Amino acid sequence: MARGNVDRIHAQLRRMAADFEIRPATRINEARMATELGVSRTPLREALNRLVAEGFLTFQSNHGFFCRALDPQQLLDLYEARAAIECEGLRLAVTRGSDADIASLARFHDETLDEYAGCTDPLRQLAIDEEFHARIMALSGNGELARLLDNIHGRIRYVRMIGLKDFYERARAGSGAAAGNGVVQDSRVVRQSRADHAAILAAIVARDTDRATALMREHIEWRLADATRAVGLAIYEIHRNSA
Repeated sequence: MARGNVDRIHAQLRRMAADFEIRPATRINEARMATELGVSRTPLREALNRLVAEGFLTFQSNHGFFCRALDPQQLLDLYEARAAIECEGLRLAVTRGSDADIASLARFHDETLDEYAGCTDPLRQLAIDEEFHARIMALSGNGELARLLDNIHGRIRYVRMIGLKDFYERARAGSGAAAGNGVVQDSRVVRQSRADHAAILAAIVARDTDRATALMREHIEWRLADATRAVGLAIYEIHRNSA
């Protein structure tokens, strides 16, 4: 079996599961999936098993594979795990990161600041946000922590995207700050994230471990409140699109 083929199928299914193109708690018809993807059952099953191990799918004996449920408690669990992982990674980053690597992180932050502030594409904003956090984790020198964070990002991305999308739609309707051309600029969510990232970066530059980790925990807990509200919106969005 070609490893590259399994990796390709895994990446495609991971994206589909992360974006809930497969409806939550829905059983996966392996024969139909294999036909749709144009692959054989053996590499498909290996890819599905990998996604079970990563938490994107579940498996029930005698019933098969299912897309994960969209569950508020699981979202809370993921954010608690994210806080633990990122705070430890940040602690290591402050002590292990070289001056040159920290300067590179600061450049990334500064170079993407305007784009992040003016962007109204939720996926692009999330990509910038995730990259900032991933770069901090890379400074830790711990590949396992980086892998765990990537997994969590994938499993919470859809809910975060729906939350941002809803904010922009409400703002355009007149319930938020909008620019004269109707495009939302510098929203509360974006302003707070920018301020948090800048403060975390300053603490890293100062090699202040306690302040950096406290700021990171506060930042993640604040984002959890928005994400929890977005779960109901995400469930509605999934069922509307599949109707």
